[in-house]
Amino acid sequence: MRVISGSAKGRQLKSPKTAGTRPVMDRVKTALFDILAPRIKGTRFLDLFAGTGSIGIEALSRGAKSATFIELSAEVLKIVRENLRITGLERQAETLRADAFRFLESARASGRIYDIVYIAPPQYQQLAARAVAQLDAAPLTEPGGLVIAQIHPRERADFDSLSLRRLRLEDERRYGSTLLMFFDDTGGVEAPAATGA
Repeated sequence: MRVISGSAKGRQLKSPKTAGTRPVMDRVKTALFDILAPRIKGTRFLDLFAGTGSIGIEALSRGAKSATFIELSAEVLKIVRENLRITGLERQAETLRADAFRFLESARASGRIYDIVYIAPPQYQQLAARAVAQLDAAPLTEPGGLVIAQIHPRERADFDSLSLRRLRLEDERRYGSTLLMFFDDTGGVEAPAATGA
């Protein structure tokens, strides 16, 4: 596992030997950041369920202003911090050991704001849909912000029952056993209806 591009390009990242951690494949990460390329520079990035920290580190390497990494496991969070040292990006990073949902609650209360939120929880527990619903009800983004959920395609049905007011699904991209869902923060404004000529 490595950093694909940017200031830390080519640096090899460590990966914990824990069953619940699933590092994203390089081809998925490449595709993701090809999509994010026009908007990544200068952003405040939240890597929720950070795992190895690979996504947030890639964001920093490509010019994100800052990144916050949330991880519940002390062992895994230690790996995130080691990877930040390896890449020389630790000064732009904040690493917190916390339950993701409790962090979302406290972050909202403290007025934290991010430009991009990346959600990649353990699979098959409906955690991604739950996180998106919580971010819709108590957003950590402003209008124009982006929330991305990384799931297995079989988890797509978890989102069918969500009634979102603020976040709008704008795109979905499947790469083998990984599905990326892109939600734009509309600020709760409905998309204008199409009108005929």
